[in-house]
Amino acid sequence: MSSEQGAPGASPRAPRPGTQKSSGVVTKKGDRAAKEKPGTVLPPVGEEEPKNPEEYQCSGVLEIDFAELCTRSGYTDFPKVVNRPRPHPPFVPSASLSEKVTPEDPRLSGSCSLNSLESKYVFFRPTIQVELDQEDSKSVKEIYIRGWKVEERILGIFSKCLPPLTQLQAINLWKVGLTDKTLTTFIDLLHLCSSTLRKVSLEGNPLPEQSYHKLMALDSTIAHLSLRNNNIDDRGAQLLGQALSTLHSCNRTLVSLNLGFNHIGDEGAGYIADGLRLNRSLLWLSLAHNRIQDKGALKLAEVLRPFELTHTEVVERRRLLLEKGTQERSQSPSSSRHGDSKTDREKGQIVGISNSTLLDKTDKTQPVKTPKGLGKKKEKSWELTKKEEKSGAGQSPTQGTPKKEDATKAGKGKVTIPEQKPSRIKGIKIGSREKRSILPESEHLGQSLEYSRQSKHQLVVEATEVINPLLEPVEHRAGKVFMPGNKVLLHLNLLRNHITEVGLEGFLATVQHQVQFSKAKSVSKGPVGLLWLSLAKNCFAPQCPAYAKIQELMLPRDPIKVKLREDEAMAFFS
Repeated sequence: MSSEQGAPGASPRAPRPGTQKSSGVVTKKGDRAAKEKPGTVLPPVGEEEPKNPEEYQCSGVLEIDFAELCTRSGYTDFPKVVNRPRPHPPFVPSASLSEKVTPEDPRLSGSCSLNSLESKYVFFRPTIQVELDQEDSKSVKEIYIRGWKVEERILGIFSKCLPPLTQLQAINLWKVGLTDKTLTTFIDLLHLCSSTLRKVSLEGNPLPEQSYHKLMALDSTIAHLSLRNNNIDDRGAQLLGQALSTLHSCNRTLVSLNLGFNHIGDEGAGYIADGLRLNRSLLWLSLAHNRIQDKGALKLAEVLRPFELTHTEVVERRRLLLEKGTQERSQSPSSSRHGDSKTDREKGQIVGISNSTLLDKTDKTQPVKTPKGLGKKKEKSWELTKKEEKSGAGQSPTQGTPKKEDATKAGKGKVTIPEQKPSRIKGIKIGSREKRSILPESEHLGQSLEYSRQSKHQLVVEATEVINPLLEPVEHRAGKVFMPGNKVLLHLNLLRNHITEVGLEGFLATVQHQVQFSKAKSVSKGPVGLLWLSLAKNCFAPQCPAYAKIQELMLPRDPIKVKLREDEAMAFFS
């Protein structure tokens, strides 16, 4: 028993070494686990989880929104939004300043060198330059990005923060490393800003597939597009020409297009000229600093004066005329039924009023003018018929008798609804077959008058007012159909190409025709042709007779030079 009692008493005094070591190891491992476990599970104090950029609601202030979206997207160093620097006026130091400030001053030289070094680094740092509205200092009007690569992630951030900018009008990208893929993303961004954005500049961004024509799609709202210095060749010019217009589609929003400093040759200039054949919205075109020679210059000059329609264009024009005539005939009963009191006799023809009743009403209302109009019609029928063939837009080839009726109206010197009475008398005397063609013909005349009114305001680029150019008045010569040419283009720049006197003669013929056309117009409004033409720095002498003649003819047409001369005259006489 003594041994049994001694054993428990001896164990606390002298524990076994193995038991003490094992218990000590277990205790140390538990302590380590207790110390390491909170470090991996519990977040450190003051640190927040990254936020989702999709949950952020933009405030409409670009500087705040762009910085917040970049932070939420994981960017640690991103471009800053700064105001666009303006060029300062030249500084002319005075004598007093030159005496006070000397470059030998060590304090000034040290501070200037430090500031200049710091400004150089700031200059090369990527920034987003913005131009603000004068009235609202927080509203961004234009964005300039220059000299740093715009990746798809940045474009995704732009697609979030640019649409809330209600005053954004222009985006300028210069050497930002765009690719065909990022261009597609950029076009999607433009659609989001289409309510206000009208000007886009992509310069110094050559693309392998030259897909710049996607910016001129039919659903595009861009009015001013600059594509300078993009290495665009004849293939790219072909795509751009097709985007301007084809036989079945036409861009109706683009007003100015700058293709300077590219590699467009004669073939590419021909494609651009083909796009100008049926385009009636482009007012300003620059092809300066390219590789255009005489062949391309002649193609451009040809479409600015009357040119011959191709067989395909003639067929399409006939199809449009037939379609237009069908629509007018289908609308004629409803339009005459809702006419005013002046078209009572036309209503009588539809419901079947007898010929004698119509004759009695005509004799009562106009007893003297009827024989006079008929007499004039017999005397000048041949001349008026020829004039009607030239001036009518949208007439079907089979309209014979209605042309005589229009000649009767023109012989009176007035084009109003009451003056259609003699034409109806003639139609009634000839037979009932003529009566059925009177009402559609009167509507043809109304459509022609409507076209003449709209042509006065054709410079206003509105899609609802643009008429298909194939329905414009044409001229027939030797069995060929000639269109009057593009008179909407006002500004053409061909500076520094390879045009000789041969191409110059083509532009001289164009300018002479447009000058005669503008003098013959009886109205002051409407398209009149080129107002500014630049052909300098080409392969001909400045004293060339053709070039001097062009300068002489264009001088009174240039509105800026005319305004300057008027101001000088007012200053001289005041």
